[in-house]
Amino acid sequence: MPCLNLSTNVSLDGLDTAPLVSEAIKAIANIIGRPESYVMVLLKGSIPITFNGNEEPAAFAELISMGGIDSDVKRKLIAEIGTILETKLSIPKSRFFFKVFDTTAMRFNSKI
Repeated sequence: MPCLNLSTNVSLDGLDTAPLVSEAIKAIANIIGRPESYVMVLLKGSIPITFNGNEEPAAFAELISMGGIDSDVKRKLIAEIGTILETKLSIPKSRFFFKVFDTTAMRFNSKI
């Protein structure tokens, strides 16, 4: 189950965030290869974020997934989620930090 946790300093009050969430779910499901029903998105606005020494619109996102992540998938996710934030919230791609974590990447076979 991929989970996108997205925080921004942009106020979401009065904004219809459904299109942003819907596009993010579709993008994640398509890129990782999971059903949309498996994707979770948490969206928080008005979070104090300072980036590059100022408080202009910015975002931090963390995506955690059980498998399906490689370097190509990471690049596609960063590009697509960055485009969605730029389009929907006017957050420049240069002010977006995205952490991608695959929970299965550190698995090893134990002999115990």
